Amino acid sequence: MKKVTLLGDSIRINYQARVRELLTPDHEVFYYEDNGRWAQYTLRSLFEYSAQIAGSDVIHWNNGHWDLCDIFGDGNFTPEKQYAETLKRVADRLLTITPKVIFATTTPVRPENVYNSDAAIRRYNELAVTTLTPMGIEINDLYGTVARDIPRYICDDLIHLTPEGIELCAAQVAGAIRAKQ
Repeated sequence: MKKVTLLGDSIRINYQARVRELLTPDHEVFYYEDNGRWAQYTLRSLFEYSAQIAGSDVIHWNNGHWDLCDIFGDGNFTPEKQYAETLKRVADRLLTITPKVIFATTTPVRPENVYNSDAAIRRYNELAVTTLTPMGIEINDLYGTVARDIPRYICDDLIHLTPEGIELCAAQVAGAIRAKQ
């Protein structure tokens, strides 16, 4: 049986149970209940959950919404350079566990979301891709998938997945994990 770990923010929380259902019974799927929030929090959480993550065959991970949000109007919570550096640090740690690491791009939001702009999401996704791809990290483009029909896949809170969005992302995540084996 393959061991899979899911890491990340509330978007991961949205689809984690469905991914487990899709991968069962061939995979043991670990995820922590806590929200991985921003990339630095995920980095710190790797220490807390090291025993549970150890031995993973595939790790699927995301961070972005918390990092790029601009809640005070004074800039993104995590500056771009720091975001890229932290993603690299997380990736370095994960690659000591398994060479099979997948990073999911940050999903789009509804245009009415004043804290997470599409322009920022695209910039941070580009940073993630250019930082992680040379390290051998596979990119799972959840942004592109969800962006095809944002009103259908993003709920009224302007950021999280609808039931259809959960199903769509869970299927794509499970598919990426199966393909990585």
